[in-house]
Amino acid sequence: MTPTRLLVVSALAAALAACASAPPPKAPEPVPQHRVQRAEAKMAPASASLVSGRLAITAIDGGVRIHGELGGLAKGGTHAIHVHERGDCSAADGSAAGGHFNPGAAAHGRAGIAPHHLGDMDNLHANGEGVAHVDIRLQGVTLGSGAANDILGRAIIVHANADDYASQPAGNAGARVACGVIEIAT
Repeated sequence: MTPTRLLVVSALAAALAACASAPPPKAPEPVPQHRVQRAEAKMAPASASLVSGRLAITAIDGGVRIHGELGGLAKGGTHAIHVHERGDCSAADGSAAGGHFNPGAAAHGRAGIAPHHLGDMDNLHANGEGVAHVDIRLQGVTLGSGAANDILGRAIIVHANADDYASQPAGNAGARVACGVIEIAT
């Protein structure tokens, strides 16, 4: 073998040995995916209110869309709405739903502005008849993925007052006036 050829073979062998000893590249963390495309929350009165309605929840890229209509709200009023940690609306005051859905243990705030709970959403505004037309995009959550950010089986709560987006831990939003469990749409 010629010296040049020997040098090339040696260099190639050294390069292959270096590649073989390097650790394999780390695989990216899997991104939780929706397993359910449509869900709903049948909103029922809480705390002796008359608030009720139906919210459809649809899987979208990066989160969910929550849309529908709620009636029985204060005419012209502003009301907080949040996803809560437990899908339990059995208590008359909605308290069985627990606190805001917050798997990342973040401070309460306004959706889209860090920090905030994963279940934080912008306030609803009722019209002169006490009806709110809901169309919210909640980012960072999934439906039926089984991951920490999955909202299927949790509750949506509507509050008597507006969320101030600052008071801890829940925005000083007042009584829970409606509760609905997020369930697979039938």
